[in-house]
Amino acid sequence: MAQPNRSIVSKLFNQLKSKEFRSYLMSTHFWGPVANWGIPLAAIADFKKEPKFISGRMTLALTLYSCVFMRFAWKVQPRNMLLFACHLTNATAQTVQGIRFVNYEFLDKKNVAQG
Repeated sequence: MAQPNRSIVSKLFNQLKSKEFRSYLMSTHFWGPVANWGIPLAAIADFKKEPKFISGRMTLALTLYSCVFMRFAWKVQPRNMLLFACHLTNATAQTVQGIRFVNYEFLDKKNVAQG
């Protein structure tokens, strides 16, 4: 098995030890998105819960919120790709929750009423 190129590993460690990287780790450009990851992680964890607990209004609000902030994360300079990834994940998770909500509230109940 080939060993990784030592110069690549060396460059990576030098980058991680750099003043710029330490500065990034102490910025809101890093900690804001890290703190924000709680929202999509909670939505993903809720995939296992019964759909009767999903709030349609809150799901829509969180989807729109993430779409707006995805655009912000893309437009801000320098681009905040960590924030973009967080909101992309949240928009996706909220969309899945929204589909579960619509299926439960409108499609499943309609089938039960007809059957």
